[in-house]
Amino acid sequence: MRAIWKGAVSFGLVSIAVKLFSATEEKDIRFHQVHRTDGGRIKYQRTCSVDGQVVSYDDIAKGYDIGGGEMVILTDEDFAELPLTTSRAIDVLQFVPADQIDPLLFAKAYYLEPEGQAAKPYVLLRDALTEADRVAIVKIALRQREQLATLRVHDNVLVLNTMLWPDEVRTPDFGFLDDDIETRPAELAMASSLIDSMAGSFKPEEFTDNYRAALQEVIDAKVEGREVVAPEEAEEVPAAAVDLMAALKASVERAKQARGEKAAEAPAPAKKSASKAAAKKAAPAKKAAPAKKTTPAKKSA
Repeated sequence: MRAIWKGAVSFGLVSIAVKLFSATEEKDIRFHQVHRTDGGRIKYQRTCSVDGQVVSYDDIAKGYDIGGGEMVILTDEDFAELPLTTSRAIDVLQFVPADQIDPLLFAKAYYLEPEGQAAKPYVLLRDALTEADRVAIVKIALRQREQLATLRVHDNVLVLNTMLWPDEVRTPDFGFLDDDIETRPAELAMASSLIDSMAGSFKPEEFTDNYRAALQEVIDAKVEGREVVAPEEAEEVPAAAVDLMAALKASVERAKQARGEKAAEAPAPAKKSASKAAAKKAAPAKKAAPAKKTTPAKKSA
């Protein structure tokens, strides 16, 4: 892994030199835009919308649209005057319980590695966070932007999770929230039963990206010049059920069967029909009526 940032964790009078590494990576299969006939890569030119000329990177600046066709242009000198670009500190603001942070605020995760002689204070902070069962709320200047983040312990390593600012989280505004919708106790009990039948322990390694695996199979087949093996068709999603209780009950039975549990016994009407079939089988069959004898034709003299 390659470090994307170097700086120091600062809390109180303690400073810990660290390096920042991306903790995650996207496994999405990426494509290039190419010419269909010869496979040539498609290139794009940066042209000015005013004079139509091609613009080099050296002549490109950042512009902020203020509306009405007016643009405020910011140069490198404008950004150089900001204190953010030279800040190389992770400032600890406070230590809070982890359950007070809504996961909706989390953005990206980074590993922190101690640098130089900072291993001992690094381990000290790690063990102190584990002992207190808290996370550190910090601020960091990353990619020319000040970001709120947390410091927590994962697999004996300090992990920095960047966070969204509170004003970056949208407030849900949906019409059904104003409707007076009530659920019946029987429906709630059946829904709880469905949740219990599908309860389990989360193991990330048990889940796979089926679409990416199928797409990789198509690519490998084209490379090797063999036929593409069609993946199994996914089960169709059932339409919206009219009877909510019937749908919940069927879902519970299906979840139990998926977990290998014994399915519910057949309903009473089925037993009645089975007994009728057995009685019919046991009853003696009626004898067929004997066929009438045909009178032989008289012999001629």
